[in-house]
Amino acid sequence: MKKQKQNRREFLGAAGVVAASGALATNAKASQPTQVGESDDSSSYFQPKGYWEDRIKAPDDGKKYGWFIDTRRCFGCHGCEVACKAENDVPLGNYIRQTFFQDVGEYPKVARMFLPMACQHCEEAPCIKACPCGALQKGSGGSVVIDYEKCCGHATCVQVCPYGAIYIDPVANQAVKCHNCYHRIDEGMEPACAATCPSEAIYFGDLNDPNSKASLAMKEAEQNEVPLIQLRGEKETRPRMWFAGPAPAEIEPRIPKEGQSYHNDAYNIYNWKQ
Repeated sequence: MKKQKQNRREFLGAAGVVAASGALATNAKASQPTQVGESDDSSSYFQPKGYWEDRIKAPDDGKKYGWFIDTRRCFGCHGCEVACKAENDVPLGNYIRQTFFQDVGEYPKVARMFLPMACQHCEEAPCIKACPCGALQKGSGGSVVIDYEKCCGHATCVQVCPYGAIYIDPVANQAVKCHNCYHRIDEGMEPACAATCPSEAIYFGDLNDPNSKASLAMKEAEQNEVPLIQLRGEKETRPRMWFAGPAPAEIEPRIPKEGQSYHNDAYNIYNWKQ
């Protein structure tokens, strides 16, 4: 998976030169994703199985990377977002991960719940099945990653992601999403968001390793009879992200769906109480 290690700063720098020349301008206009609602059936976007069945298989490296998010601990500092933006050069107005919130209760007994969200790195990733240029694939530990030498900015992946976790870069006109910070994992570090979280609400690790941080946190939750929740299971994508706490049920309706991406409106003051 050498292509994964392409430096994103170098890539976007080169892409900016091309964009300035106008080569990408026409492409970007033709490839804008349409909004959710045009098709309720994501499978209508899928390529023939023979085109993606090899790319959706995780490498036989014995690892299974996954996430556990304890929303009971999250207090909405957005540190994970800031760390992610800094680590991956995410432009203003775009997000690889975003923390959604919902106010609950009635005055004077009110509370604000938070739900950190990012790519779920699904076992049955619809983005891989729909990508017409073969750029999306499984990397080490089963992480869903993008080969930037192949991505054509078609945006079909945006159309089929049931979690709104992919956006099209405004300069490179290519798909961008969480890749589990594989460049950090290869150096023995945690993803930037997990390493930054001050409340220890974000856990990442090899789920095949019972001693990984994610495995231990999930085991503790189960021992304390705390339900482990996955979002939008009816989509049958088999996500690799589990949540604890009441926030997922309250906030799920606010999470973007197919054809949408994380956006600034999530923080609009007029959405504080809905």
